[in-house]
Amino acid sequence: MSYPSPLWQPGPGEPAPIADAPRPPAPVAAALLPISRRGGALLWVAAVLLVPVLALLVLYFVRFLGPAASIVGVLLAAVPFVVVWLAVRLVDRWEPEPRRLLAFAVAWGAIASVAIALGVDALLAFLAGGLPDAFSAVVQAPIVEEVAKGAGLLLLYVGARRSFDGPVDGIVYGALIGAGFAFTENVQYFAVSFIEGGAVQVGGVFFLRAVLSPFAHVMFTSLTGFALGLAARRSLRTAAALRYVFPGLIGAIVLHALWNGSATFFNFFEVYATLQVPLFVLFILGILALRREEARLTRARLGEYAAAGWFTAQEVDMLATGTGRRSALAWARAQPGDRTAVMRTFIRDATALAATRQRALSGRDATAAAQESALLQRTTAARAALLAR
Repeated sequence: MSYPSPLWQPGPGEPAPIADAPRPPAPVAAALLPISRRGGALLWVAAVLLVPVLALLVLYFVRFLGPAASIVGVLLAAVPFVVVWLAVRLVDRWEPEPRRLLAFAVAWGAIASVAIALGVDALLAFLAGGLPDAFSAVVQAPIVEEVAKGAGLLLLYVGARRSFDGPVDGIVYGALIGAGFAFTENVQYFAVSFIEGGAVQVGGVFFLRAVLSPFAHVMFTSLTGFALGLAARRSLRTAAALRYVFPGLIGAIVLHALWNGSATFFNFFEVYATLQVPLFVLFILGILALRREEARLTRARLGEYAAAGWFTAQEVDMLATGTGRRSALAWARAQPGDRTAVMRTFIRDATALAATRQRALSGRDATAAAQESALLQRTTAARAALLAR
């Protein structure tokens, strides 16, 4: 099937029926039942396997770089990582992803992707006796590293489809995998610089990597995540989703190669100003456009529940805009006892409800009906708590 544009969302087709809102509302006690958020067994297995790999990486750094330099590297690498983490969480505010999946994304980037890259590098050194530095930087590194990071995204796509709803989710997961990879890579760069040139050299490397380019790996892997997000929105199975993965992965590899090539063959600062900065601006604008699309989708799906009496039109307006949400939180804060936490729960569950209905309409979540029922009860309970006297 062809689509009018990359951001086009498939129509729901024949709408699934929504039960009319109960009169009176559902009992609050039933509404407080937890929502099941279990991930796939595949992710748990992968997470367990990361533990011994982490131990090997720590041993590698301590053995070859020494404890002191490794600690310096970790402390300095934490600075750009925190900046990226906060930026990605801002992007993820509309429909936050489960924290365990965000942690898995960071861990995959920081541990598995780095281990794969180091393993391939060692294998090539053994088989070919080492490759030219320019080839390694511009060809080998972009291909191996982006494939390794993309494998983590594919694991999330297969093992956590319920939490992989669209392009923004893919960008969030991809960005955090990239941030994790950059963290471990920075530990090595900063530690080596500290050993070779002390504070002066490590300061220069910190400026280049932490100040000028903290989002480099984030941008690269986000392209692969965006492509998988499009596949998720169109309800594609894993085999069919690979048709989207490959173009996204190629884009990530090309951007990565351009970045490394700018430092290898050209004047880095000239390429940075004329190419990398405009690309970063386009990246930000693209995320803003996708966030607007998420808001549109939330409004459309919650409007269907409003037609059945579960929400008022005013509540849909509030839930589907950033301004409305901020006003709602300010109102809740002014109520007796400060009901901000309850309002946050109401907003979060209503947004999750819209995403659940989208999955139900696409036919890719067999548990969507049960999730919908639980979320409707939770939003009813939250409304009752907000309006209680």
